[in-house]
Amino acid sequence: MSEALSDGPPPAIRALPSWLLSRAAARGRTLMADALAAEGLKVWHHVVLLAVRDLAPVAQADLGRRVRLDAKDLVGVLDDLQSAGLAVRAPDPRDRRKNAVSLTAEGARLLVRCERAAGAANDALLGPLTPAERERFTGMLARIADAS
Repeated sequence: MSEALSDGPPPAIRALPSWLLSRAAARGRTLMADALAAEGLKVWHHVVLLAVRDLAPVAQADLGRRVRLDAKDLVGVLDDLQSAGLAVRAPDPRDRRKNAVSLTAEGARLLVRCERAAGAANDALLGPLTPAERERFTGMLARIADAS
């Protein structure tokens, strides 16, 4: 095999923003998954805990919409979090026909540790960039993500 074939994809592929974003996203997912696994969580558990902390008490249906997670998948994540004593579901004080989700004290403590781990993972992901580049890059990614 020639050296050119073993160096990665050809320039035409590396010039595709969609390909580059998918590679960066895959690296980011791996870094985050590994960091959160050390705390006993999966990425979706972390996302839901963050949202619950910021929105609580939040109706379960609203939570799913806000984090863009299918209702049946959200139920599984919430079941895991509740079984682990990290979140609770109770009647929504605004509409008792709905469930509202809140963090437990243990969930809040774990979330602090997970935020440190996630920060380290994101620092590793963006390590090749200067602080100013990180800020610009994150802003540009947000614009791309929000365009959908």
